[in-house]
Amino acid sequence: MIIVYILIGLVVGVAAGYWYRQSQASKNIGSAEARAEKILEDAKNREKELLLEAKSRSLEIIDQAKKQESEFRAQIVRFEERIDRKEKELDIKSNTLDKQKAEIEAKGEQIKLIQEEIKELKVKQLTNLEKIAGMTREQASQVLLESAEKMVKEEMVGLHRKLLAQTHEDAERDARNIVAQAIERVASEVTAEVTTTTVQIPSEEMKGRIIGKEGRNIRAFEQMMGVEILIDDSPDTVVISGFNSIRRHIAKNTLEKLLADGRIHPARIEEAYEKSKAEINEQIKQAGEQAVYELGITNFPPKLVHLIGRLLFRTSYGQNILRHSVEMAKLGALMAEELGADVAITKQGALLHDIGKALDQDLEGSHVDLGVKIAEKFNLDKRIVEAIASHHADTDVSGKAVAAQSVEAIIVDACDNISGARPGARKDSLENYLKRLGDLEAIANSFEGVEKTYAIQGGREIRVFVTPSKLDDLACQKLARDIANRLETELKFPGEIKVHVIRETRVIEYAR
Repeated sequence: MIIVYILIGLVVGVAAGYWYRQSQASKNIGSAEARAEKILEDAKNREKELLLEAKSRSLEIIDQAKKQESEFRAQIVRFEERIDRKEKELDIKSNTLDKQKAEIEAKGEQIKLIQEEIKELKVKQLTNLEKIAGMTREQASQVLLESAEKMVKEEMVGLHRKLLAQTHEDAERDARNIVAQAIERVASEVTAEVTTTTVQIPSEEMKGRIIGKEGRNIRAFEQMMGVEILIDDSPDTVVISGFNSIRRHIAKNTLEKLLADGRIHPARIEEAYEKSKAEINEQIKQAGEQAVYELGITNFPPKLVHLIGRLLFRTSYGQNILRHSVEMAKLGALMAEELGADVAITKQGALLHDIGKALDQDLEGSHVDLGVKIAEKFNLDKRIVEAIASHHADTDVSGKAVAAQSVEAIIVDACDNISGARPGARKDSLENYLKRLGDLEAIANSFEGVEKTYAIQGGREIRVFVTPSKLDDLACQKLARDIANRLETELKFPGEIKVHVIRETRVIEYAR
């Protein structure tokens, strides 16, 4: 029985195990099928996506290919149009060249015919010339050679003379350059002589006394005299600088008195200044009296004589005004006697023509206006006033030019020009030189196309630079001749002036 139970239990156990196994296998098979179906479904979805992507990509590639195709077609069309245009242009050029070639050939034939005609005419002319002249060709050649030789000799003689003249001009120019350099070197010295006065001092110790404690003495001196004291390293000398020559001379006398006394302080400076001022005034008075006495003028009041004496300390272009006026009065007296004019009025007008310069450093106005006011103040003759007013009728910078009304005034004006133009009287060569150069450049600049001009070699040559775009070579030759003609017509000059016209073209490029 137990065995039966065991067997039944075994059978039941086997059956239960088989059922359980079958159920587990069914479950596994179901889950595997589910997974397989899911994988299959995912694969189908992925396939659809890939198909869609492939279709969109293919559409893009097709669109891009169509665009490239359209661009290529457009380029091909443009190339074809360009080729057609080039072919047409080549055809036109070919036709033009053919026509030009034909014309050239025709002209060549004409030239050959003309050359043959010229040869025939030349032979005929030579034959006719031989008949007319009664000479053979060899004889005519000999005559022409002799004529040419004579012409060359004449040109050589003219060139020789021109070279000699040029040599003289070069020598004169070199001499002028040497003189100009000498003038340039001493120009500062001349200016110093005109505007400064040198005072010798006994020792270097005196420089300290002149300066004084903390500069007290020199400040008082300069303020009182109206000048400047220059104390430098120059041994035993002191320089007094100032444009007013009277004040400068008073300062010199004052300083000499102080040096002689040895006591230098503001009170002593003032005392010496008053004495020097009185001495200079006396010197001015004597100079004026000597001038009127030398000319025989006795009707001038003392104050006017004093003003005349002040001219002793005035210069113009290096010429002393008082000596210049006395010289003019003597010249004017001689001219008035010859012309039958009033000698006394002429002398007085000449002596007083620059009287305004006695006060022009202290008062405003030109020396002409001041001179007229002085003459009117002293109730001088009308002709004297006219002589003073008209002696600068063409150059007065005041703009109030007055024409001469009397013979005496005209004589005074002429004497002023004669005295001032006397060689060595005035140092005005630089002014005339600059004016001449300015006139040369002004005439050249007045022509059209001229860019800039330079007068060189003391006004003996002018270089004219023209604008290349406005004037060609032939126009430059004409311009040089026109400028030379204008210079000959409008200017007065010794020798000759070389007109040098320069036309220059510059082209600039850069290599990088």
